Amino acid sequence: MKEYKVLADWIASARNIAFFTGAGMSTASGIPDFRSAGGFWTDPIRPEVYMSRSFYNLHPKIFWEKYKEIFQVKLLEQYDPNPGHLFIADLEKQGKHVTVLTQNIDGLHQKAGSTNVVELHGTLKTATCPKCRTIYDLSYVMAELVPRCNQQTIHGTCQFILNPDVVLYEDPVQAFSKTEEILRAADVFIVMGTSLQVSPVNTLPEYYAHIKKECKMALINRERTVKDDVFPVVCHDEIVSAVTALKTYFH
Repeated sequence: MKEYKVLADWIASARNIAFFTGAGMSTASGIPDFRSAGGFWTDPIRPEVYMSRSFYNLHPKIFWEKYKEIFQVKLLEQYDPNPGHLFIADLEKQGKHVTVLTQNIDGLHQKAGSTNVVELHGTLKTATCPKCRTIYDLSYVMAELVPRCNQQTIHGTCQFILNPDVVLYEDPVQAFSKTEEILRAADVFIVMGTSLQVSPVNTLPEYYAHIKKECKMALINRERTVKDDVFPVVCHDEIVSAVTALKTYFH
């Protein structure tokens, strides 16, 4: 396809590349998207209700039960990076300056070897005490149904219920101003595996198109999005097959 040839040429000539990845990158590794139709979530209450800041504030114990249920497959850490993750990491190993902006919270980009990853929606890997700011790893979080801080204070053990380091509904997106700086520096901007429905990160393509005289921006997604027309290059394809096609143009 000519779209892949154009994108491959952009990548080959670029020094600085920004990727923006969504759930499609993770589902290509076998991780279910709880938002998708036919997924594993069967509770009549939508998961977005449980995964909100207001629900956490009102019902932190129930929140943690639902949090672990919703993200159970991700918390098991049984998944590995797919060729999409590895393709991005390999570009960095080849000497490109590559930054990954991701909506995903599973850490697979880092597992693949990418070192410049901005987790816009946080991470499943840690949780933090909202009082003393002590950070706990995933094994500690999983040890108890409701994880609490075990730091000793003059009044005894802290015992505050931990706050997950995932961005919840109603929370602000992390590092958004940093993201804009990254896009200003990028020669090429590649969006992979997202339907661009979640705001405010879904405004990034328009932002990039606005600030660049020569807009080298591409979208790789299985289905059409409402923002396809913003992109000079659009590839409706699965992540793995898209990367396979791209590689045929590199020597």
